[in-house]
Amino acid sequence: MNETHDHPSVRVRSAEPDDIPLLCGLIRDLAVYEKLEHECRADEAGLAAALFGPMPIVGALIGEVDGKPEGFALYFTNFSTFLCKPGLYLEDLFVRPGVRGKGLGKALLTRLARLAVDRGCGRLEWSVLDWNEPALGFYRSLGAVPMSEWTVQRLCGPALEKVAAMSPNQAE
Repeated sequence: MNETHDHPSVRVRSAEPDDIPLLCGLIRDLAVYEKLEHECRADEAGLAAALFGPMPIVGALIGEVDGKPEGFALYFTNFSTFLCKPGLYLEDLFVRPGVRGKGLGKALLTRLARLAVDRGCGRLEWSVLDWNEPALGFYRSLGAVPMSEWTVQRLCGPALEKVAAMSPNQAE
């Protein structure tokens, strides 16, 4: 008998050390989707250290549909000086295209929101590529608002090294 699932079973769980290869694969899938695979340097050793090393700095959730891992969310704690409270920053949320619309993205965000509330966080924040209309629409449907007065700034690579090497009194 061939069963069809009109209502797939969606489950979200915390990542475990055995999930490292899966997470690296999902991160590469995300990089391909965002057309940023040339920037993806994710490796199992680095991810394992960040998630499960002596001083874990990130957390991860695995999203499953009908028992199969199909997405993830990677997050870390930040802090709001104005609220004087911690926050959660969602670094990445990804659901494989073949299972989108089945509730997995919402389940991952719901779990993150619950985690933020349980930890006494003042907010849950993330960035979205401006061309990603499906994601933007999904986030708006949940009540997320764009921070249009803010722009993301980044130092990386040689620019980061240059600034790090400056003396505190050096002005250019």
